[in-house]
Amino acid sequence: MKLTKSLIVGAALTALPTLALAQDAPAPSFDEIGPYIMTTLLFCMAGFLVFFMAAGFAMLEGGLVRSKNVTMQMTKNIALFSIAAIMYWLVGFNTMYPGDFNGFFALGGWTILDDVGVSAADAALDYASVGSDFFFQLVFVAATASIVSGAVAERIKLWPFLIFVVVLTGFMYPISGSWQWGGGWLSELGFSDFAGSTVVHSVGGWAALAGVIVLGPRLGKYKDGKTNPMPGSNLALATLGTFILWLGWFGFNGGSQLAMGTVGDVSDVSRIFANTNMAAAAGAVTALILSQLLYKKPDLTMVLNGALAGLVSITAEPLAPSLLGALLIGGVGGVIVVFTIPLLDKLKIDDVVGAIPVHLFAGIWGTIAVVFSGSATLTAQLTGIVAYGVFTFVASLIVWFILKAVMGIRVSEEDEINGLDMSEMGMEAYPEFSKG
Repeated sequence: MKLTKSLIVGAALTALPTLALAQDAPAPSFDEIGPYIMTTLLFCMAGFLVFFMAAGFAMLEGGLVRSKNVTMQMTKNIALFSIAAIMYWLVGFNTMYPGDFNGFFALGGWTILDDVGVSAADAALDYASVGSDFFFQLVFVAATASIVSGAVAERIKLWPFLIFVVVLTGFMYPISGSWQWGGGWLSELGFSDFAGSTVVHSVGGWAALAGVIVLGPRLGKYKDGKTNPMPGSNLALATLGTFILWLGWFGFNGGSQLAMGTVGDVSDVSRIFANTNMAAAAGAVTALILSQLLYKKPDLTMVLNGALAGLVSITAEPLAPSLLGALLIGGVGGVIVVFTIPLLDKLKIDDVVGAIPVHLFAGIWGTIAVVFSGSATLTAQLTGIVAYGVFTFVASLIVWFILKAVMGIRVSEEDEINGLDMSEMGMEAYPEFSKG
């Protein structure tokens, strides 16, 4: 009898942990956890590829400005990325992705990451980690600011430019970005911009155009009805920058799939890579051929900008087109660059690196080209283009004019002639070349 009781008690004690576990929620299966892990990984990998584009912009600009202004461009690029990262954490991310809001504007607070070692039960398994999503989105806003940097080079003061970056990255870009990617009114209207031909690139182009107009052209650029070339300091560096941007664009467009948890998602990312590459190649080859026909010799700077214009053009819809479609979209981008760079010169709009033709004009074309894939209507696309253009251009003009009135945005004629490296930075990028 005692033995029987002992067996019964022992069996009951043994069963207690099992009974307790049966009351707990079952652990998520790999089918639930897997997509979260893979999408988080996609954001991290794509994010650091897009981060590397900051180096591409720096090298491209450093090669296309004159040697007396290279240190200034390097300073602007590392400073603007750092400012963008802080401002996007402080207010930008939650302004751009506010959740439920009126569709036009909702000022957000700073970003809070997931807890350290967050459990599967507490993670948002339907998407990705907050940290990966935040990081992936913030590298886009830095690219927008880099577009402005190149266009206004060689005559702008450092601190007014950086103040503009604070406003652009913390407020202007996130507010307009929420209209499409944050579930705002343009998204509801049917406007489509997969990875940012308009949301990122045209926004940077409009802000750059406003800055260039307020600043005015460089000294001696336009004289006696002629456009005087001002060759850059290092075309090898500019070419390296272009290849780095080309590489980073795989993360820019591929990461914008925003999911890597299924066979279809992974296949789509690879399709985006192939289309992105084809458009860049088509833009470069088109610019190469056209510059040969128009100028009797190929123009390397046109070829570099042709590749970039092809990349910008395909960014609005890199998934749906066939490889032939991507070739045609990118090729048109190359045509746009070759004809609009001299057009700006005729209008005496001095864009040092060709940022406005590449990012604004090719961005508009890419956004319109979405219609051919059946992803959106022409009315919706044109509405989005106009909305982003009016908001960004007008807001940028206001900020530039305020900065001009309060602290001045352009260096003196003497400082511009001597170079911004010495007048603004007190150091030269190539000091040995200036010594006797």
